Amino acid sequence: MSAPRTPLRTPGPAPSGTGGLRRFLTERPPRPERCELCAVAVPEEDHRHLVDTEKRALVCACTACALLMEQPGAAAGRFRAVPDRYLTDPDHRLDETAWEALQIPVGVAFFFRNAALDRLIALYPSPAGATESELEPASWTAVLGDSRLTELLEPDVEALLLRRTEGRCECYLVPIDICYELVGRMRLLWQGFDGGAEARAALDAFFAHVARRAEAVRETASETAGGAVRS
Repeated sequence: MSAPRTPLRTPGPAPSGTGGLRRFLTERPPRPERCELCAVAVPEEDHRHLVDTEKRALVCACTACALLMEQPGAAAGRFRAVPDRYLTDPDHRLDETAWEALQIPVGVAFFFRNAALDRLIALYPSPAGATESELEPASWTAVLGDSRLTELLEPDVEALLLRRTEGRCECYLVPIDICYELVGRMRLLWQGFDGGAEARAALDAFFAHVARRAEAVRETASETAGGAVRS
């Protein structure tokens, strides 16, 4: 049986990126992960994901199917392989004023471009799962639009991941599935009003991992503008 499809925009439980989509969705004994296209078993800890653009969902994929979906015109464009690139723009800074303009009630948010709507969608973690911001998209564009990361952002499959901490803001271009992994972790660990010490420690570790993987866009833009760079 294949893994459940996980909506990309609907608030609620969110998938894990590297630990299997069901890790944070259920307390039932885990079933083997399988590719949703060919049903072959895939490693729980290390497999690719696709975005089903028709159903707005993340699905698990084996390496062969993911590579197939990277080809132009595959599956009439319904499935898009999630890339594996992490970028940062050292020349773009978000100050406190910019963050306040986003009106995000927590210190973490992510933005992805919905190809069908041709606009950015903003989501942030909460105890209930991924919650969509109701702020006008024009406000997000005004804050993020001058970053080269926004120009490089691949619709539906990548996201701009932001965090405000200790008076500064971090911004990374990341695979969209890890954003839902983060949402799942926060939902699982969240305690009390502010999330609690365990959730904050997990958040610190998560962003430390992202920072280690991220390459400066000024060094990689010419190589990544046409697509993902896989490690």
